[in-house]
Amino acid sequence: MTASPASQALTARSVQQALSTKAFGRTLRLLEDTSSTNTVAMSFGQEGASQGTVVVAETQTAGRGRSGRPWYSPPGKNLYCSVIIRTMPSPDQLTLWLGWIPLIAGLATASAVQTTAALYPSVKWPNDILVGTRKLGGILCESAGLGSAHAFVVVGIGLNVNLLRHEFPDGLRELATSMAIEADRPFDRAAVLAALLLELETRCDAFLAGRHRDLLNEYVLRCSTVGRQVCIDLAHGERVEGYADSILPDGSLRVVRRGGSSRPGGESTVNVRAGDVLHVR
Repeated sequence: MTASPASQALTARSVQQALSTKAFGRTLRLLEDTSSTNTVAMSFGQEGASQGTVVVAETQTAGRGRSGRPWYSPPGKNLYCSVIIRTMPSPDQLTLWLGWIPLIAGLATASAVQTTAALYPSVKWPNDILVGTRKLGGILCESAGLGSAHAFVVVGIGLNVNLLRHEFPDGLRELATSMAIEADRPFDRAAVLAALLLELETRCDAFLAGRHRDLLNEYVLRCSTVGRQVCIDLAHGERVEGYADSILPDGSLRVVRRGGSSRPGGESTVNVRAGDVLHVR
């Protein structure tokens, strides 16, 4: 009896047979285990790996999220992948591009989940994928060689696919979820990865074609942070608390704080480009 696709290990053939991309995933490095797919992809990028090269691992021993936090990466259950992106915009658009890449990756991941599982995840700014209040996936973007002819960005994506509730560690059980938990069925990870890569490539192409407004509109519709009271810890130790008012064209989050003096109504605004966000109930 043939095992169902949901229970099978990822193979280069199963992934590439499912692909409908132009470049993303056409060069595929599939690893049984690694420290971190982002670490491997950064190394491959520095060695000249081509546009759209994807590193996928069945498990990670040192998977990491934003701010160096560990990413739980058990074998054979989820997706851990990193995409090397070499196609860059014009120099005057580079800062905007770097700000938008994490948001684009979050949109792509959420859309792929919707396509393959008929779920509707939200994106918590800037790039956490949520179902309700539980985390389904996350994004880590890194870059190298900016300003040179050899510049590239690595987009790392961790997505919980077939992990069941009792398989999460105690500390994550009430904070995280998976596609299988939410849809009450397992999924073919090769098909999910192929959908993810297509959604990511499509949105990267849209940005490079100048369709920034379309991406902004899509992000605002998908974002569960806009319209919420938030508490944001910034990298240098400052904390911002207030109302998440909107996403600005550069991808930053506009937060309205009460008690300031810049407006007659006693409000001030802060445009946050990066930080750890807590949705306040």
